[in-house]
Amino acid sequence: MMGLTLPIPSTLSDAIIVGIALIILWVIVSIPVYFAGKLVTTGNASFGDAMVATLGGGIVYFIVFYGVDFFLGVLLGTTALIFGFILALVAWLAIYRASFNTSWFGALGIVIVAWVVLIILDTLLTLTFGVTLPKFYPF
Repeated sequence: MMGLTLPIPSTLSDAIIVGIALIILWVIVSIPVYFAGKLVTTGNASFGDAMVATLGGGIVYFIVFYGVDFFLGVLLGTTALIFGFILALVAWLAIYRASFNTSWFGALGIVIVAWVVLIILDTLLTLTFGVTLPKFYPF
């Protein structure tokens, strides 16, 4: 498994800057999810729903993926990573399903549309301002 290395803030001002940056990133990532939710639920989605989905989905994904790897990694080896990935994706979809009060296919539709919007937003930011969002998508 790849190790995750994050710089740990050493001062209070660094911690505040990291916190603010994470909140800004959370808001930016929630925008495509909001538009996707509006599209898939025919307007029955709020920005709050999108923010809950992005935060809750990320936390649940992390807990399930690393929890399965931690508890089953010794028994199953690399298979635990694959199993954890699949369970984490299902849990992530379950959060989207509950947040937007939609079906499993609706949740999947929100995820797919949100990825497309996010990629378009990232491309526009890169072409216009020369900045890019962190590459957290798999391609």
